[in-house]
Amino acid sequence: MSSKSGGAKRARQEAGRLVVCDNRKARYNYAIEEVFEAGIQLFGTEVKSLREGKASLNDSYASDENGELFLINAYIPEYQQAGRFNHATRRPRKLLMHRREIDRLSGSIQRDGLTLVPLKLFFNDRGIAKVELALARGKKNYDKRQTEKDRSWSREKSRLLREKG
Repeated sequence: MSSKSGGAKRARQEAGRLVVCDNRKARYNYAIEEVFEAGIQLFGTEVKSLREGKASLNDSYASDENGELFLINAYIPEYQQAGRFNHATRRPRKLLMHRREIDRLSGSIQRDGLTLVPLKLFFNDRGIAKVELALARGKKNYDKRQTEKDRSWSREKSRLLREKG
C-alpha cells in the first residue's frame, strides 16, 4: 500500500492532491477574497486518521494568537488502533506559514474585519498534510439568497437546454 493513497476511503484525488475534507459551507457563508496554502502541525495519530479520509472542517476557523496562526475547532477523529496514546479531537493545531504571510494575514484580520476560513484539508503530492485557507468576508442574508437564486437559475437553464437540444 503506497503512502499516497494510504487507504483513504472517503478522500478524493484532485490535481496532485488527495483531498481529505472540504468545507462546503464556507463558500456559501463567506465571500472568498484570497486563498493561501499552509502546513499544519499534527500528531502521528492525527495523520493516520486523516489518511483514512476522516475529518471535518465545519465551524472551524483560523486565529492569530501571539504572532502564530492556529486552526481552531477542526475535527479529526481519534485513530482506533492508537489506544491510550490518542489525540484530542478538537484541539487547536498550529499552522505553518512564512512570517511575512502570517503578519499580512493577521493585519487583514484585525484591520479589515476579515476571517480566515479553512476550505480544504489535503495531502500534497509529497504526502504532507496541508490546509487551504481563505481570507473571507461574511455574507449577509440577501447575498446568500442571491447566490441561491443564481444557482437555481443555472440549474434550470441547463435543464432547459438539455430538454431542447
